[in-house]
Amino acid sequence: MRGFVDETVARDGGVHILVNNAGGVLGQVGRPLEDISEEDWDSIFEVNARGAFYFSQAAAPSMKVGRYGRIVNISSGAGLGVSLTGIQAYAAAKAAQIGLTRQLAHELGAWGITVNNIAPGFVLSNPNSIRQFESYGEEGQRALVERFALKRLGSPEDIAHAVLFFASDYAGWVTGQVLPVDGGRL
Repeated sequence: MRGFVDETVARDGGVHILVNNAGGVLGQVGRPLEDISEEDWDSIFEVNARGAFYFSQAAAPSMKVGRYGRIVNISSGAGLGVSLTGIQAYAAAKAAQIGLTRQLAHELGAWGITVNNIAPGFVLSNPNSIRQFESYGEEGQRALVERFALKRLGSPEDIAHAVLFFASDYAGWVTGQVLPVDGGRL
């Protein structure tokens, strides 16, 4: 991660915006607690929490030098409540990422660096979410959509617009916050 960031700094003169968007369930859906191995738990944390920490750690020195930066972490509604995927490690890792967001906001704020988090709701953005949605059948899909105040699923563009806000100067005095982008999940 440091090598990638160092190359970016050398090529572009610094890191100004970092979006930590790695995540996933790694095929671990709906397994009982007692069936989760240490390796399964660690692999989910590696993707969903550790990556955000290590990329932030690598980008922070450049942002500090420039006395400006925007770090936007993408967690999940699962980090704020119960995961629809039934994955203990995923919900815990996303909650950890939210805690990391708040901690880094306080640590980096003195350098003009904001750190915020977006917690998406159900978005058909990858093969896993599409499979999950299809597994609900027509009735289950309708019931899921009815749980949103806006009565529709989210789109990748909905999430991108929230990222653009946090990365912009419009959010210059917003830090340590979690923005649920979930259609008003009820």
